[in-house]
Amino acid sequence: MIQKILIGFIAFLHLYFLYFEMFAWTTKGPKIFRKFPSDLFKATKPMAANQGLYNGFLAAGLIWSLFITDTIWQTNVSLFFLTCVSIAGLYGALSVEKKIFYIQALPALTAIVLILLN
Repeated sequence: MIQKILIGFIAFLHLYFLYFEMFAWTTKGPKIFRKFPSDLFKATKPMAANQGLYNGFLAAGLIWSLFITDTIWQTNVSLFFLTCVSIAGLYGALSVEKKIFYIQALPALTAIVLILLN
């Protein structure tokens, strides 16, 4: 049950990332990423929207995994999407901002460990 709650939480985060990157990049982006030049947000709006779409796909995969009734299939789908989230979070932490590790990768890695220990 804890695994499913964590997967749901991670899916919710990625739905928020979808919203933020697709619809609030130029309004909320400068407030969140204060180190970036403010003129960067308008210029990168299409790129951010594309990232948001990918985050939506990650959320969709995680949500889908919650509805799979076959335990082995559910585990494999969950692990696949959680691994994708972890890799994206690690890359973001290395290339953009370290706090991305704690927001994105750490919850996914925690869920992976919980699934593998179960």
